Amino acid sequence: MTEIHFVVEEAPEGGFVARAVGADIFTEADTLPELHTQVRDAVHCHFEPERMPSLIRLHITREEVLAA
Repeated sequence: MTEIHFVVEEAPEGGFVARAVGADIFTEADTLPELHTQVRDAVHCHFEPERMPSLIRLHITREEVLAA
């Protein structure tokens, strides 16, 4: 595996949650810099060194509501 993708969303109570696509990895953090650290740590814990992806892609989504 050369890369792994995460879908990142803003948590309703604040902060961010990240879920891997195609792997059973989930993590959360209060800020994006903290989330970067948490995602890297989770990936390192999940994969053996010889199977470690070389890239981590974060797809960050957020929802905005506007008055009409």
